[in-house]
Amino acid sequence: MTPPERAQTQTARRSAQTATLAEIAREAGVSAPTVSKVLNGRADVAPATRNRVEELLRAHGYRRRRAEATRSPLIDLVFHELESAWALEVIRGVENVARDAGLSVVLSESAGRLTPGRTWADQVAARRPHGVILVLSELDESQRALLTSRSIPFVVMDPAGDPGSDVPSIGATNWQGGLAATRHLVDLGHRRIGAISGPSRMMCSRARIDGYRAALETAGVPVDPALIKNGDFHHESGYRLGLELLRRPDRPTAVFAGNDLQALGLYEAARELGLRVPEDLSVVGFDDLPVARWVGPPLTTVRQPLTEMAEAAARLVLELARGDETTPAATRVELATSLVVRSSTAAPAGA
Repeated sequence: MTPPERAQTQTARRSAQTATLAEIAREAGVSAPTVSKVLNGRADVAPATRNRVEELLRAHGYRRRRAEATRSPLIDLVFHELESAWALEVIRGVENVARDAGLSVVLSESAGRLTPGRTWADQVAARRPHGVILVLSELDESQRALLTSRSIPFVVMDPAGDPGSDVPSIGATNWQGGLAATRHLVDLGHRRIGAISGPSRMMCSRARIDGYRAALETAGVPVDPALIKNGDFHHESGYRLGLELLRRPDRPTAVFAGNDLQALGLYEAARELGLRVPEDLSVVGFDDLPVARWVGPPLTTVRQPLTEMAEAAARLVLELARGDETTPAATRVELATSLVVRSSTAAPAGA
């Protein structure tokens, strides 16, 4: 192609894009600058307007510049809380995948909120990472629209709630884990089995308690609501709620804790009341953190493959960033949990 012909072709392409943008603006009932803001991922566009413009852009086949050319060599990893060994296992998994891909990991915390603040979304859009992994967190509609407009894929790991059918997520078989933990205690002969759950608003907490209930009901053991306590997945709540359960005149002979940290708090409560584990009280945790093997007695727990879950989330977000056509846009994966029996469980006294 001669230079004049090339110039004419480029001019024609620019004219076609200008016409398309003008047409999109008219159809959407907005100004051309608003369409431009959506294209550039600007935050100052109402979610409903952004969604309408995005739909028209797709309908017209409008092509942005390839996202790969503008991405930073980063993966954003977002926690609702970042203060326990649980988080370290997740970070290790994401780092394993990022390192192999030549990427770095940016950590964020939303200070206990399940949805990151608006400032965070703007910062991520400005960084243009390869992708975002949200741990026990979720995005609101405007944040989703902002990341989508910048072609930044996101994956939810261990979703706090139902992420929606269009959001890729990686989780674990929490119901099965709760079932296995409680069935183990039933098989040992326990009938008064308490439970210290995580926050009731979190899907994983509800699933574990549902598994606990199912195991009791299947065994013909009545479910006593007074023996079920809602905690917050921290050591302190295991201690506090453990004291409440163990001070009851009809105290449980075994307790299923929603995670290992709450189980360790329960250990402390039992020691304070002069109860021995497992002679007077059997305890089962959830997660199988490294500390579960080190405490005395070593903790029977449900292994949640945290590092593997994090690795799967990181690989998935990178596949989405590459636009791998073999990867479904909405992928929901649950990795298997398994019971790890150690020394904190035994048959009830006098059985």
